Amino acid sequence: MLPCGPALSFVRCLVRKKNVSGESLEDSRLCRCLSTVDLIALGVGSTLGAGVYVLAGEVAKSDSGPSIIVSFLIAALASVMAGLCYAEFGARVPKTGSAYLYTYVTVGELWAFITGWNLILSYVIGTSSVARAWSGTFDELLGKQIGIFFGTYFTMNYPGLAEYPDFFAVFLILLLSGLLSFGVKESAWVNKIFTAVNILVLLFVIISSFVKGDPDNWKISEEHIMNITAIKTNNSTYGKGPNTYGSGGFMPYGFTGTLAGAATCFYAFVGFDCIATTGEEVKNPQKAIPIGIVVSLLICFMAYFGVSAALTLMMPYCLLDEKSPLPVAFEYVGWGPAKYVVAVGSLCALSTSLIGSIFPMPRVIYAMAKDGLLFKCLAQINSKTKTPLIATLSSGAVAAIMAFLFDLKALVDMMSIGTLLAYSLVATCVLILRYQPSLTYEEPKYSPEKAALAASERESAVSESQINMIQENHFSLQTLINPSRLPTDQTSTTVKFLVGLLACLVCGLSVLTTYGINYIANFEPWSIGLLAVLVASFIITILLIHRQPQNQQKVAFMVPLLPFLPSFSILVNIYLMVQLSADTWIRFSIWMVFGFLIYFAYGIRHSLEGHRSNSDDDSCSENSGLQEKKPMEEVDEPENANESDQFLAHERTSEC
Repeated sequence: MLPCGPALSFVRCLVRKKNVSGESLEDSRLCRCLSTVDLIALGVGSTLGAGVYVLAGEVAKSDSGPSIIVSFLIAALASVMAGLCYAEFGARVPKTGSAYLYTYVTVGELWAFITGWNLILSYVIGTSSVARAWSGTFDELLGKQIGIFFGTYFTMNYPGLAEYPDFFAVFLILLLSGLLSFGVKESAWVNKIFTAVNILVLLFVIISSFVKGDPDNWKISEEHIMNITAIKTNNSTYGKGPNTYGSGGFMPYGFTGTLAGAATCFYAFVGFDCIATTGEEVKNPQKAIPIGIVVSLLICFMAYFGVSAALTLMMPYCLLDEKSPLPVAFEYVGWGPAKYVVAVGSLCALSTSLIGSIFPMPRVIYAMAKDGLLFKCLAQINSKTKTPLIATLSSGAVAAIMAFLFDLKALVDMMSIGTLLAYSLVATCVLILRYQPSLTYEEPKYSPEKAALAASERESAVSESQINMIQENHFSLQTLINPSRLPTDQTSTTVKFLVGLLACLVCGLSVLTTYGINYIANFEPWSIGLLAVLVASFIITILLIHRQPQNQQKVAFMVPLLPFLPSFSILVNIYLMVQLSADTWIRFSIWMVFGFLIYFAYGIRHSLEGHRSNSDDDSCSENSGLQEKKPMEEVDEPENANESDQFLAHERTSEC
């Protein structure tokens, strides 16, 4: 390692990046047996959970009314921004690890550990909460007999614990963990069956709205709302007043209500990121992962759009039931027995959502353990099933214990922090990565399909190398506004600084619009001035990033509208994170303290990249997951370019 002070060495350990240039992207200890259809089913099943049977009614009644379809459209667009960022990284680095890996190769080890540690938390809480929801839904079909029995004989009257231990949820988690341990292909088949049933039930709901729906429910007047809510109030001790449900029409709560509904609906699209953890188990991942993410989000939007339209067409939005809207809606139109079809679909949706939570959890743990940041035993692969057996069983056991004992309602919001943080960092990584001088991943085998592309871009690569050799070392306003045509180290550093500034501006903007909204609404001069400064700085920073030259590397999928789309994705995600309660952030801090103890006591010492740094002096100074080309080698050895394509990572297409 180069001579440097202890403090500098410590900082370099925190920011060292994963070097994937020496790893073959086609090699994997896991079994490559998943197809693109498997990924789409996994993404749809994980995203299109039981929320589609509940969330639409809750948001339509309280926030959006019939304009909930617009709320889902806005939420889908915001989710697609994050999804496209995941899709590009899935095409660039098709390895196991999802946002953890993407952060590791671009930002550094500490942020990668934070991302992975929070993803684990999200998946554990998600698995436990979905298992308890599955148990509760099944108990409802049995007349709550299970709850009555365990509540009578196994009551737990302690704060923070559940009312009674949920044995059924434990059995469900252990069953699916065993299924995943048995083999990923078998798990994919089970997931596809449940997802197909869920989609068929939702199609039945959507088609029913064409038969029994009434378009007048989208044009209901305020007077009519007052009449029907008055009747409901008289017949119910907990009825709401006539003015609670807005002014009627398509947007009864105004456009602000539609936006508020969109913020809630955004979480309905969480789950597609599990596709990104399959990089080493899918055939042709550089095409399958982007297609799987985009198509699954499209299918989920169509399902949410159709179900929310069906609900608000079948009955007035103000009469929807917040807990079980679809059964009540079918009762309203005289199709009472249809509630059993809905119950089957709900259980299938919960099953696929549970698989979607359990499936990526051991793979993130496996990726972190393989890199040395978690205990090495968690990286063991079963020789027969080709699955991370210990990681699967141990994470399933932890999730089962949580579902067995704890009241998870207070912990569910912690899932959002991990997910939104991962979305933000992946978008940040895309911004940084696309403005790097030059990128390589491996020495892939010669491919005729890539030879033409490599030949056409070699001339620009040489020119880029020459620019790198003669670039100026001094920063000036002129170089910021009018940089070189091709990216250099200087432009790359400028982009990193601007992205950091962008993140700070977004945090300030989010805090101001969340906690100072009353001052802004009252046109307080200081709040309006500060808002104007932050918005103007945000726009100028994006435009300055846009002025910098992008790398010309081509991959199977690339995020369009750079840097605008990733920047707005960061804005949406951080804004939603700021909306979370203080209690949630306190619990998150406790979890992070526990994680930092593991990292600084074990991970930082056993990091695989740390060992590489100690054995290679150059790695200490660079430690980049995306290595720079050596200009003179490019000029002196052009004849090797066909067999060392530096613009496209090798695409795995062979069977498992």
